[in-house]
Amino acid sequence: MTGQLPLLFAAFAAFIAVGGIGWVVAGTLDDSQKAARRKAVMATSGNRKPRAQAVDQTQQRRKQVAESLKEIEDKQKSAKKKSLTLRSRIEQAGYRFSVKTFWIASVILGVAGFAGAFITGQSLLVSVGAAISTGLGLPRWYLGMRRSGRQKKFTAEFANALDIIVRGIKSGLPLNECIKVIARESPDPVGSEFQKLVEAQAVGVSLEEGTKRMVERMPLPELSFFSTVLTIQSKTGGNLAEALGNLSGVLRSRKMMREKIGALSSEAKASAMIIGALPPGVLALVYFTTPSYMTAMFVEPKGQLMLLGGGIWMGLGILMMRGMINFKH
Repeated sequence: MTGQLPLLFAAFAAFIAVGGIGWVVAGTLDDSQKAARRKAVMATSGNRKPRAQAVDQTQQRRKQVAESLKEIEDKQKSAKKKSLTLRSRIEQAGYRFSVKTFWIASVILGVAGFAGAFITGQSLLVSVGAAISTGLGLPRWYLGMRRSGRQKKFTAEFANALDIIVRGIKSGLPLNECIKVIARESPDPVGSEFQKLVEAQAVGVSLEEGTKRMVERMPLPELSFFSTVLTIQSKTGGNLAEALGNLSGVLRSRKMMREKIGALSSEAKASAMIIGALPPGVLALVYFTTPSYMTAMFVEPKGQLMLLGGGIWMGLGILMMRGMINFKH
Protein backbone atom coordinates (compact mmCIF):
# COMPACT_ATOMS: atom_id res chain seq x y z
CA MET A 1 0.00 0.00 0.00
CA THR A 2 2.81 2.31 0.91
CA GLY A 3 4.50 1.47 -2.39
CA GLN A 4 1.41 2.57 -4.39
CA LEU A 5 1.15 6.02 -2.77
CA PRO A 6 3.90 7.56 -4.91
CA LEU A 7 2.16 6.24 -8.05
CA LEU A 8 -1.19 7.66 -6.98
CA PHE A 9 0.42 10.97 -6.15
CA ALA A 10 2.16 11.08 -9.53
CA ALA A 11 -1.10 10.26 -11.36
CA PHE A 12 -2.96 12.93 -9.42
CA ALA A 13 -0.27 15.50 -10.21
CA ALA A 14 -0.36 14.55 -13.91
CA PHE A 15 -4.15 14.89 -13.93
CA ILE A 16 -3.94 18.33 -12.39
CA ALA A 17 -1.24 19.37 -14.85
CA VAL A 18 -3.21 18.19 -17.87
CA GLY A 19 -6.40 19.86 -16.57
CA GLY A 20 -4.57 23.12 -16.00
CA ILE A 21 -3.07 23.06 -19.45
CA GLY A 22 -6.49 22.33 -20.95
CA TRP A 23 -8.08 25.13 -18.98
CA VAL A 24 -5.41 27.58 -20.12
CA VAL A 25 -5.77 26.48 -23.75
CA ALA A 26 -9.57 26.66 -23.60
CA GLY A 27 -9.45 30.11 -22.06
CA THR A 28 -7.02 31.29 -24.71
CA LEU A 29 -9.22 29.95 -27.52
CA ASP A 30 -12.28 31.50 -25.94
CA ASP A 31 -10.50 34.85 -25.65
CA SER A 32 -9.36 34.63 -29.29
CA GLN A 33 -12.89 33.80 -30.43
CA LYS A 34 -14.29 36.70 -28.45
CA ALA A 35 -11.62 38.99 -29.87
CA ALA A 36 -12.47 37.78 -33.39
CA ARG A 37 -16.16 38.44 -32.78
CA ARG A 38 -15.37 41.89 -31.44
CA LYS A 39 -13.25 42.63 -34.51
CA ALA A 40 -16.06 41.45 -36.79
CA VAL A 41 -18.55 43.64 -34.97
CA MET A 42 -16.21 46.61 -35.19
CA ALA A 43 -15.62 45.98 -38.89
CA THR A 44 -19.35 45.69 -39.53
CA SER A 45 -20.09 48.85 -37.62
CA GLY A 46 -17.28 50.57 -39.49
CA ASN A 47 -18.64 49.45 -42.87
CA ARG A 48 -22.18 50.59 -42.13
CA LYS A 49 -21.30 54.19 -42.66
CA PRO A 50 -19.80 53.77 -46.18
CA ARG A 51 -22.73 51.56 -47.17
CA ALA A 52 -25.17 54.15 -45.87
CA GLN A 53 -23.27 56.82 -47.76
CA ALA A 54 -23.39 54.75 -50.95
CA VAL A 55 -27.14 54.27 -50.58
CA ASP A 56 -27.60 57.99 -49.96
CA GLN A 57 -25.52 58.85 -53.04
CA THR A 58 -27.52 56.43 -55.19
CA GLN A 59 -30.81 57.87 -53.98
CA GLN A 60 -29.56 61.40 -54.52
CA ARG A 61 -28.44 60.55 -58.05
CA ARG A 62 -31.80 58.96 -58.85
CA LYS A 63 -33.51 62.07 -57.53
CA GLN A 64 -31.32 64.29 -59.71
CA VAL A 65 -32.01 62.15 -62.77
CA ALA A 66 -35.76 62.26 -62.11
CA GLU A 67 -35.68 66.04 -61.69
CA SER A 68 -33.64 66.44 -64.88
CA LEU A 69 -36.05 64.24 -66.83
CA LYS A 70 -39.03 66.19 -65.53
CA GLU A 71 -37.41 69.50 -66.43
CA ILE A 72 -36.55 68.28 -69.94
CA GLU A 73 -40.05 66.87 -70.44
CA ASP A 74 -41.63 70.18 -69.38
CA LYS A 75 -39.43 72.08 -71.81
CA GLN A 76 -40.31 69.70 -74.64
CA LYS A 77 -44.03 70.04 -73.90
CA SER A 78 -43.80 73.82 -73.92
CA ALA A 79 -41.84 73.70 -77.19
CA LYS A 80 -44.47 71.45 -78.80
CA LYS A 81 -47.23 73.85 -77.84
CA LYS A 82 -45.60 76.58 -79.89
CA SER A 83 -46.68 76.66 -83.51
CA LEU A 84 -44.02 75.83 -86.07
CA THR A 85 -43.08 79.05 -87.86
CA LEU A 86 -42.19 79.31 -91.53
CA ARG A 87 -38.62 80.22 -90.58
CA SER A 88 -38.36 76.98 -88.58
CA ARG A 89 -39.68 74.97 -91.52
CA ILE A 90 -37.07 76.51 -93.80
CA GLU A 91 -34.27 75.70 -91.33
CA GLN A 92 -35.51 72.14 -90.84
CA ALA A 93 -35.55 71.66 -94.61
CA GLY A 94 -31.85 72.57 -94.71
CA TYR A 95 -32.17 75.91 -96.50
CA ARG A 96 -30.78 79.27 -95.45
CA PHE A 97 -32.86 81.72 -97.48
CA SER A 98 -35.08 84.19 -95.66
CA VAL A 99 -38.85 84.20 -95.26
CA LYS A 100 -39.03 87.20 -97.60
CA THR A 101 -37.35 85.19 -100.35
CA PHE A 102 -39.84 82.36 -99.83
CA TRP A 103 -42.82 84.69 -100.22
CA ILE A 104 -41.32 86.32 -103.33
CA ALA A 105 -40.88 82.88 -104.91
CA SER A 106 -44.46 81.97 -103.93
CA VAL A 107 -45.83 85.12 -105.59
CA ILE A 108 -43.86 84.40 -108.76
CA LEU A 109 -45.18 80.85 -108.90
CA GLY A 110 -48.73 82.08 -108.26
CA VAL A 111 -48.53 84.59 -111.10
CA ALA A 112 -47.10 81.92 -113.40
CA GLY A 113 -49.91 79.52 -112.50
CA PHE A 114 -52.57 82.18 -113.09
CA ALA A 115 -51.04 83.18 -116.42
CA GLY A 116 -50.73 79.59 -117.59
CA ALA A 117 -54.35 78.78 -116.76
CA PHE A 118 -55.68 82.02 -118.27
CA ILE A 119 -53.68 81.64 -121.48
CA THR A 120 -54.99 78.10 -122.02
CA GLY A 121 -58.56 79.48 -122.02
CA GLN A 122 -59.64 78.64 -118.48
CA SER A 123 -62.18 80.76 -116.66
CA LEU A 124 -61.26 83.34 -114.07
CA LEU A 125 -62.28 81.06 -111.20
CA VAL A 126 -60.08 78.22 -112.42
CA SER A 127 -57.20 80.62 -113.03
CA VAL A 128 -57.46 81.97 -109.48
CA GLY A 129 -57.57 78.41 -108.12
CA ALA A 130 -54.45 77.53 -110.12
CA ALA A 131 -52.70 80.65 -108.80
CA ILE A 132 -53.55 79.78 -105.19
CA SER A 133 -52.48 76.14 -105.54
CA THR A 134 -49.19 76.98 -107.25
CA GLY A 135 -48.42 80.04 -105.13
CA LEU A 136 -49.34 78.70 -101.69
CA GLY A 137 -49.61 74.95 -101.97
CA LEU A 138 -46.69 74.00 -104.20
CA PRO A 139 -43.88 75.78 -102.26
CA ARG A 140 -45.13 74.51 -98.91
CA TRP A 141 -45.54 70.99 -100.28
CA TYR A 142 -41.97 71.02 -101.61
CA LEU A 143 -40.66 72.42 -98.32
CA GLY A 144 -42.47 69.71 -96.34
CA MET A 145 -41.20 66.97 -98.67
CA ARG A 146 -37.65 68.28 -98.39
CA ARG A 147 -37.96 68.48 -94.58
CA SER A 148 -39.31 64.93 -94.31
CA GLY A 149 -36.62 63.50 -96.57
CA ARG A 150 -33.87 65.23 -94.62
CA GLN A 151 -35.19 63.87 -91.34
CA LYS A 152 -35.31 60.33 -92.76
CA LYS A 153 -31.68 60.59 -93.87
CA PHE A 154 -30.66 61.87 -90.45
CA THR A 155 -32.46 59.02 -88.68
CA ALA A 156 -30.85 56.41 -90.92
CA GLU A 157 -27.30 57.64 -90.16
CA PHE A 158 -27.63 58.82 -86.56
CA ALA A 159 -27.06 55.40 -84.96
CA ASN A 160 -23.66 55.15 -86.73
CA ALA A 161 -22.74 58.58 -85.34
CA LEU A 162 -23.55 57.38 -81.82
CA ASP A 163 -21.32 54.33 -82.37
CA ILE A 164 -18.47 56.69 -83.29
CA ILE A 165 -18.93 58.55 -80.01
CA VAL A 166 -19.07 55.29 -78.01
CA ARG A 167 -15.89 53.91 -79.57
CA GLY A 168 -14.10 57.24 -79.20
CA ILE A 169 -14.95 57.55 -75.50
CA LYS A 170 -13.88 53.96 -74.82
CA SER A 171 -10.56 54.62 -76.55
CA GLY A 172 -9.92 57.71 -74.42
CA LEU A 173 -11.04 60.58 -76.66
CA PRO A 174 -13.04 63.44 -75.10
CA LEU A 175 -16.62 63.99 -76.19
CA ASN A 176 -15.82 67.21 -78.09
CA GLU A 177 -13.26 65.41 -80.26
CA CYS A 178 -15.77 62.66 -81.05
CA ILE A 179 -18.28 65.28 -82.14
CA LYS A 180 -15.65 66.83 -84.43
CA VAL A 181 -14.96 63.43 -85.98
CA ILE A 182 -18.68 63.03 -86.73
CA ALA A 183 -18.79 66.52 -88.26
CA ARG A 184 -15.89 65.61 -90.58
CA GLU A 185 -16.68 62.02 -91.49
CA SER A 186 -20.47 61.59 -91.39
CA PRO A 187 -22.57 62.32 -94.50
CA ASP A 188 -25.13 65.09 -94.72
CA PRO A 189 -27.35 65.94 -92.87
CA VAL A 190 -25.70 64.35 -89.79
CA GLY A 191 -22.32 65.86 -90.58
CA SER A 192 -23.70 69.33 -91.26
CA GLU A 193 -25.77 69.38 -88.06
CA PHE A 194 -22.83 68.28 -85.91
CA GLN A 195 -20.65 70.83 -87.72
CA LYS A 196 -23.07 73.54 -86.57
CA LEU A 197 -22.76 72.14 -83.06
CA VAL A 198 -18.95 72.36 -83.26
CA GLU A 199 -19.13 75.94 -84.54
CA ALA A 200 -21.53 76.88 -81.73
CA GLN A 201 -19.16 75.42 -79.11
CA ALA A 202 -16.27 77.33 -80.67
CA VAL A 203 -18.02 80.64 -79.94
CA GLY A 204 -18.81 79.72 -76.34
CA VAL A 205 -22.17 77.95 -76.52
CA SER A 206 -22.47 75.11 -74.02
CA LEU A 207 -22.99 71.53 -75.17
CA GLU A 208 -26.45 71.42 -73.60
CA GLU A 209 -27.59 74.59 -75.36
CA GLY A 210 -26.02 73.44 -78.64
CA THR A 211 -27.90 70.14 -78.59
CA LYS A 212 -31.14 72.00 -77.83
CA ARG A 213 -30.64 74.12 -80.92
CA MET A 214 -29.90 70.99 -82.91
CA VAL A 215 -33.20 69.49 -81.75
CA GLU A 216 -34.98 72.66 -82.87
CA ARG A 217 -33.45 72.32 -86.34
CA MET A 218 -34.05 68.56 -86.45
CA PRO A 219 -37.09 67.72 -84.24
CA LEU A 220 -36.67 63.96 -84.02
CA PRO A 221 -37.23 61.67 -81.00
CA GLU A 222 -33.83 60.06 -81.57
CA LEU A 223 -32.00 63.36 -81.35
CA SER A 224 -34.12 64.38 -78.37
CA PHE A 225 -33.01 61.16 -76.60
CA PHE A 226 -29.39 62.04 -77.35
CA SER A 227 -29.80 65.55 -75.94
CA THR A 228 -31.48 64.14 -72.83
CA VAL A 229 -28.66 61.66 -72.21
CA LEU A 230 -25.99 64.38 -72.52
CA THR A 231 -27.93 66.74 -70.26
CA ILE A 232 -28.41 64.14 -67.52
CA GLN A 233 -24.80 62.96 -67.78
CA SER A 234 -23.47 66.50 -67.43
CA LYS A 235 -25.57 67.07 -64.29
CA THR A 236 -25.37 63.70 -62.52
CA GLY A 237 -22.38 61.94 -64.08
CA GLY A 238 -22.23 58.32 -65.10
CA ASN A 239 -20.91 56.06 -67.84
CA LEU A 240 -21.61 58.04 -71.02
CA ALA A 241 -20.29 55.31 -73.34
CA GLU A 242 -22.65 52.74 -71.86
CA ALA A 243 -25.64 55.11 -72.01
CA LEU A 244 -24.99 56.06 -75.64
CA GLY A 245 -24.36 52.41 -76.53
CA ASN A 246 -27.77 51.49 -75.14
CA LEU A 247 -29.33 54.40 -77.02
CA SER A 248 -27.70 53.24 -80.25
CA GLY A 249 -29.18 49.78 -79.75
CA VAL A 250 -32.63 51.27 -79.14
CA LEU A 251 -32.38 53.39 -82.30
CA ARG A 252 -31.39 50.39 -84.41
CA SER A 253 -34.32 48.42 -82.99
CA ARG A 254 -36.67 51.28 -83.87
CA LYS A 255 -35.27 51.34 -87.40
CA MET A 256 -35.82 47.61 -87.79
CA MET A 257 -39.38 47.99 -86.55
CA ARG A 258 -40.05 50.78 -89.06
CA GLU A 259 -38.70 48.66 -91.90
CA LYS A 260 -40.81 45.71 -90.80
CA ILE A 261 -43.94 47.87 -90.66
CA GLY A 262 -43.12 49.24 -94.11
CA ALA A 263 -42.76 45.74 -95.52
CA LEU A 264 -46.05 44.58 -94.00
CA SER A 265 -47.94 47.65 -95.25
CA SER A 266 -46.40 47.72 -98.74
CA GLU A 267 -49.37 45.91 -100.29
CA ALA A 268 -51.85 48.41 -98.84
CA LYS A 269 -49.68 51.31 -100.04
CA ALA A 270 -49.50 49.89 -103.56
CA SER A 271 -53.29 49.45 -103.63
CA ALA A 272 -53.81 53.02 -102.45
CA MET A 273 -51.45 54.36 -105.12
CA ILE A 274 -53.24 52.43 -107.87
CA ILE A 275 -56.70 53.51 -106.70
CA GLY A 276 -55.57 57.13 -106.40
CA ALA A 277 -53.95 57.16 -109.85
CA LEU A 278 -56.86 55.58 -111.75
CA PRO A 279 -59.23 58.63 -112.03
CA PRO A 280 -56.64 61.15 -113.31
CA GLY A 281 -55.11 58.45 -115.49
CA VAL A 282 -58.47 57.67 -117.13
CA LEU A 283 -59.15 61.39 -117.51
CA ALA A 284 -55.83 61.93 -119.32
CA LEU A 285 -56.38 58.85 -121.51
CA VAL A 286 -59.84 59.93 -122.61
CA TYR A 287 -58.65 63.51 -123.18
CA PHE A 288 -55.80 62.47 -125.48
CA THR A 289 -57.83 59.86 -127.39
CA THR A 290 -61.01 61.95 -127.86
CA PRO A 291 -60.31 65.59 -127.00
CA SER A 292 -63.77 66.76 -128.11
CA TYR A 293 -65.39 64.51 -125.53
CA MET A 294 -63.51 66.06 -122.59
CA THR A 295 -63.13 69.65 -123.78
CA ALA A 296 -66.51 70.62 -122.34
CA MET A 297 -65.32 69.67 -118.87
CA PHE A 298 -62.63 72.34 -119.05
CA VAL A 299 -64.60 75.04 -120.91
CA GLU A 300 -68.16 74.88 -119.58
CA PRO A 301 -68.80 76.21 -116.05
CA LYS A 302 -70.72 73.07 -115.06
CA GLY A 303 -67.87 70.89 -116.23
CA GLN A 304 -65.39 72.99 -114.27
CA LEU A 305 -67.51 72.65 -111.15
CA MET A 306 -67.67 68.89 -111.73
CA LEU A 307 -63.89 68.73 -112.05
CA LEU A 308 -63.51 70.83 -108.90
CA GLY A 309 -65.87 68.59 -106.96
CA GLY A 310 -64.15 65.47 -108.26
CA GLY A 311 -60.75 66.87 -107.28
CA ILE A 312 -61.97 67.68 -103.77
CA TRP A 313 -63.44 64.21 -103.26
CA MET A 314 -60.29 62.62 -104.67
CA GLY A 315 -58.17 64.64 -102.26
CA LEU A 316 -60.32 63.59 -99.31
CA GLY A 317 -60.13 59.95 -100.38
CA ILE A 318 -56.35 60.09 -100.74
CA LEU A 319 -56.00 61.65 -97.30
CA MET A 320 -58.25 58.97 -95.82
CA MET A 321 -56.28 56.14 -97.43
CA ARG A 322 -53.04 57.74 -96.30
CA GLY A 323 -54.32 57.87 -92.73
CA MET A 324 -55.27 54.18 -92.91
CA ILE A 325 -51.82 53.02 -94.06
CA ASN A 326 -49.66 55.56 -92.19
CA PHE A 327 -48.83 53.62 -89.01
CA LYS A 328 -47.42 55.53 -86.04
CA HIS A 329 -44.30 53.84 -84.68
